[in-house]
Amino acid sequence: MSRDHSDAATSRLRELGAFIRDQRTAAQLSLRSLAERAGISNPYLSQIERGLRKPSADILQRVADALRISAETLYVQAGILEERRGGLDEHIRAATELTESQRRALLEIYHAFLGGTSARWAKPSTDIQEQP
Repeated sequence: MSRDHSDAATSRLRELGAFIRDQRTAAQLSLRSLAERAGISNPYLSQIERGLRKPSADILQRVADALRISAETLYVQAGILEERRGGLDEHIRAATELTESQRRALLEIYHAFLGGTSARWAKPSTDIQEQP
């Protein structure tokens, strides 16, 4: 493995760890509580967050579930998958500036619109008559 490739891999691991830490902080979870929810040890999660360990896809799935974000988001961060452009779901889930309840609310609204329920809001109502 070339030095440039090794440096890029190390950088990606650090970025992944920082992303997980940011998501954990945004979710207001301690390292211990996230490790417990994900079913991994505190030291192992700490090493992942510091970019010292490369977690498997299974570990990323467990961490994503514990953080209530999509595993795809972590797979992209880890370089396992390529980023899809334009997926609003993913952007909402990855928005670290939002709280978990804000992300859930936005996703519920977005999915309600996708489910066709938005059509009833676009139609004029015949039940309401204009007042002179």
